Amino acid sequence: MALDLQPAELDPANRAYFDKCLEKIGFVPNVLQAYSFDMAKLTAFAAMYNDLMLAPSGLSKLEREMIAVVVSSINRCYYCLTAHGAAVRQLSGDPILGEQMVMNYRAARLDPRRRAMLDFAAKLTERPNEIEEEDRAALAAVGFSPRDVWDIGAVVGFFNMSNRIASATDMRPNEAYHAQARTPKT
Repeated sequence: MALDLQPAELDPANRAYFDKCLEKIGFVPNVLQAYSFDMAKLTAFAAMYNDLMLAPSGLSKLEREMIAVVVSSINRCYYCLTAHGAAVRQLSGDPILGEQMVMNYRAARLDPRRRAMLDFAAKLTERPNEIEEEDRAALAAVGFSPRDVWDIGAVVGFFNMSNRIASATDMRPNEAYHAQARTPKT
């Protein structure tokens, strides 16, 4: 990271969170390390991320990761494209899909539901002032509930914010992400 912000001493809750990351994925994501200069900011970031990306939702974990990648692709966020591109590869078992999401989601052969979701995410990122009822109606037409639309909007908003913080600070992804899930699941 380009900013010289020294990590604070982790409080017990965040120490446990970092330990859980080490246990589950083998490293602490650099985004968490970047936020560790301020326990309140780290706690808020982690809570919002975990709620949006891991809590029960009408959106699958893969769909939420796909949204993260589409938003990050539009914003050209190196950190999030690398980290969440790896998550798409891992969750889908399809390294090609992960690359398509990073490069241009429109190249992927997606079902109408996911295509509508990602078209909405792209428009909300690029032209939020143009979102109208017809955009929400297009999501409803492919089976998204009002709560799902909320969740799509929340994930889009979160990653637009995260992309800007990552760009402002020159946040770099952990090298481990680059090699993850590069071969198809058999």
